[in-house]
Amino acid sequence: MVSYKIALIPGDGIGPEIIAEGQKVIDAASDICGFKINWVKYPFSADHYLETKELLPMDSLKEIERMDSIYLGALGDPRMKPGVLEKGILLALRFYFDQFVNLRPVKLLEGVECPLKNKKPKDIDFTVVRENTEDFYVGVGSHAKEGHSKETLEIKRSLYEVKFDLDIEADRDEVAYQIGILSRKGSERIIRYAFELAKKKNLSRVTSVDKANVLSDIYGFWREIFSEVSKDYPGIDTEYNFVDAITMWFIRKPEWYQMIVSPNMFGDIITDLGAMIQGGLGLAPGGNINPDGISMFEPIHGSAPKYKGMNSANPIATIWSGSMMLEELGEEKAARFVLKAIEEVLKEGKVRTRDLGGSSKTHEVGDAVVEKLKDM
Repeated sequence: MVSYKIALIPGDGIGPEIIAEGQKVIDAASDICGFKINWVKYPFSADHYLETKELLPMDSLKEIERMDSIYLGALGDPRMKPGVLEKGILLALRFYFDQFVNLRPVKLLEGVECPLKNKKPKDIDFTVVRENTEDFYVGVGSHAKEGHSKETLEIKRSLYEVKFDLDIEADRDEVAYQIGILSRKGSERIIRYAFELAKKKNLSRVTSVDKANVLSDIYGFWREIFSEVSKDYPGIDTEYNFVDAITMWFIRKPEWYQMIVSPNMFGDIITDLGAMIQGGLGLAPGGNINPDGISMFEPIHGSAPKYKGMNSANPIATIWSGSMMLEELGEEKAARFVLKAIEEVLKEGKVRTRDLGGSSKTHEVGDAVVEKLKDM
């Protein structure tokens, strides 16, 4: 029997509750489809940090290197300074394992009400491919007080190392600055991934997102690379959307979109809007993909600490993320079964959490999805 070793990181807030339902469903799918999941649990979270001052030790990263995937609940805690957990755990995992693809299916499922008038599941069914390791999310920046100062900033990635030696003269006021960076190889590989995925899904159009009319240096470079890569896919139409325009068209005409590829920051913004038009954050899965290495799967919502322990959070996004993990592992039949079971539960409408207008508990949703799997 084929077996997979999965690093399990429940995280903070509602994370442990929703990840438990994802485990439950994946275990059921593995039993039905004849493979085995071996879970290896890690404590990385706010509680763990506050107790040990440890975020993500190198020996754990080395251990996870020998596994097949990572399944993450949620990170974030009001007791922590903003960014500590996100940079120290989430971004550290993405960067260490070079998970350069953030994959976001934006799909309205049967039985889910869309906030857009008269829009049905056939109208909202596209994929956003977001670059996941570059742009303004490299986390490099600083402050400069009034007067003269010097700063050295370094960015180290699997593709390159870059050092900025800054000589700053701030006249009459303190300033803050953030450095964004796109590399040719980094941009080319994410754009090519989007075209290959469009080809695999038999799609006819890929849309590129940027803000090249204002940030012309960095996103003009992105456009140039998109244009070059697109020439290798003559059967697929291409178009360019500014990020502000695409947010408008997500609302006006979401059925137009098929495959979207975006730099990191803009991808983060538009996928949250995508989550809303597919029914809410509780229904929005995500994958951080390294096609040749270790990938990580998680819901795109946060840890919702005020709902911790209430057994009321919607686990569908987490379960759906588990389906994406199974597909990436090559267990495509099990992945289809899980997504179909989710759809059946939602269409039936008997089991719904509070965010979908019901009163079901988190564990009841997981149980319902497992029962639908067994029926298959």
